[in-house]
Amino acid sequence: LFRSTELPTVSVVIPAYTMDRWESLCEAVDSVQAQAYPYLETIVVVDHSPGLLERAERELKAAKVIPSAGTPGVSGARNTGVSASRGELVAFLDEDAVASPEWLSTLIENFVETTIVGAACYIKPLWAKRRPWWLPPEFNWAVGISYRGMPHSPTAVRNVWTCSMVMRRYAFEAVGGFRDGLGKVGNRPWPEDTDLCLRVAAMSGKAVWLYDPRGVVHHRVPVSRTTLIFFLRRCFDEGWGKAHLAKLDGAGESTSLERKYVQSILPGGLARALGEAVRGNLAGLFRGGAIVAGLSAAAAGYLGYQFVSIRACYNADRHTLPGTADSQPKGPVAVMRTSIAAQGQSVISDGGRRAQQTVQRDWCSG
Repeated sequence: LFRSTELPTVSVVIPAYTMDRWESLCEAVDSVQAQAYPYLETIVVVDHSPGLLERAERELKAAKVIPSAGTPGVSGARNTGVSASRGELVAFLDEDAVASPEWLSTLIENFVETTIVGAACYIKPLWAKRRPWWLPPEFNWAVGISYRGMPHSPTAVRNVWTCSMVMRRYAFEAVGGFRDGLGKVGNRPWPEDTDLCLRVAAMSGKAVWLYDPRGVVHHRVPVSRTTLIFFLRRCFDEGWGKAHLAKLDGAGESTSLERKYVQSILPGGLARALGEAVRGNLAGLFRGGAIVAGLSAAAAGYLGYQFVSIRACYNADRHTLPGTADSQPKGPVAVMRTSIAAQGQSVISDGGRRAQQTVQRDWCSG
């Protein structure tokens, strides 16, 4: 392997979208200022929130504050931040996260290896209240923190999470950044980070993403994310998003980690939970039930996406008007494209509206 002799410059990008997280945003910016690594700049990108933009420009003196120039959502905000940055590396930190002082230095030391295109670290929870007693540690990802089953030492992985990601700028620009329209809007999650990692890896067979748990970022978990309803909805959204990702990037790589998770990690978690129940700890029984419920919700989301996709394309064919150009014989690709105009109703949960629009645009285009 070739090694670079100088550590690169780094810009930190923090997307923000709501005044409700103002204090968290300030702490995120402060945590960047406390970094041991000599970072180049902090860029706060405000995602279409005029009130927040005005206040951030006035009060966040330690950061460069700019409005998002992209479509609403975290992907457009992060792309805007990278475009305005100057570093050889770009680091991403969520507005509700607090980086440990060694976050950047720990991750960036890995970049002496030129095959490393990006890295991320361990994400610890900052609970607004105590941890839900029924939440299985294998499902920590549902609340945005590292889960049981992740590597305990620096390891090459399929993808990392944007909450603590550092990556090479040239790799980001080579694939066009985050896919516009795929990223999270508000609290609705989408796997924009997995998609980015897959596209960068596909660009070069030598590209490596690294998970390094020696670094630490703390992620806030509000009370609203500690309910069973949120848990099930988040699992459903994960399944829906991964089905969409499989459409975009191919099912093989897009679901490879998830298949291993279902086949190896969840059975171990279920065995531990039932073992606790047998030993008299009834909380284990509930954690085992949560594993089954979470997996079922994710499977429902995955299958639900596929059902809506097929129905959208089928309805496009049925609603084509006789005697028009659209009614002439055509291949399946062209038929499926007409579903963009044919479909518009809400499907499956309050997230179905935006998700279905994405299904129609991307599934029916290829």
